[in-house]
Amino acid sequence: MRGKLMVGNWKMNGSLAANASLVTDLLAGMADVKCRAAVCVPSVYLAQMHSLLAGSSIDLGAQDVSVYASGAYTGEVSADMLRDFAVRYCIVGHSERRQYHGESDVTVASKAQRALAAGITPIVCVGESLAERDAGQTEAVVKRQLAAVIHANGHCISEIVVAYEPVWAIGSGLTATPEQAQHVHAVLRAQLQAATAHADRVSILYGGSMNAANAAELLAQPDVDGGLIGGAALKAPDFLSMLKTASR
Repeated sequence: MRGKLMVGNWKMNGSLAANASLVTDLLAGMADVKCRAAVCVPSVYLAQMHSLLAGSSIDLGAQDVSVYASGAYTGEVSADMLRDFAVRYCIVGHSERRQYHGESDVTVASKAQRALAAGITPIVCVGESLAERDAGQTEAVVKRQLAAVIHANGHCISEIVVAYEPVWAIGSGLTATPEQAQHVHAVLRAQLQAATAHADRVSILYGGSMNAANAAELLAQPDVDGGLIGGAALKAPDFLSMLKTASR
């Protein structure tokens, strides 16, 4: 079975000193954690985190990957470069990348393909805006976003992780109700089941202001396999609390 997976997305936060302190505190509290855990850090800190997390039960993740394998693409980071630092997961298609960097569904699918080819598990983010939810388009939007990844990756689709992050809930303090989250997760699960006989391998995470206070209710839903955690992952006590909740 899939088990629970909890992933911290540090976004554009951190410093050498703050990272070391946070990781030290996290590792000190992992004794009772049974779920899978990872942190996705800014690329400039991959070397530091590779060293700090070596041999631990916390996997290393990146926040983005280039659609290109190599070449004259200044500022880009390739999947092979991520692999050099033992990166296990890579976020692709986060709504902030889609919104601020104009990433299309095709671009996200290509990034997932690059990650998979390098042996890295892409965490494919999907989610609707508030306007799209109010217009009754939630299912159509998330299915369209995931369909592009399924189409580009075919037989490898069972090797991805999906993260449902309603755009209106990211960093807003708003959270989908457990029932709203479960409904969308069930839709995504059905879409995966139609695409692969191994859909039961795919973890579907909930993101969008999951925190220590609401994690238990969200994680209790049958199709919620874990969380993609933003701000709360920067606080060791909060992230550890959620890891322990997911381990029950």
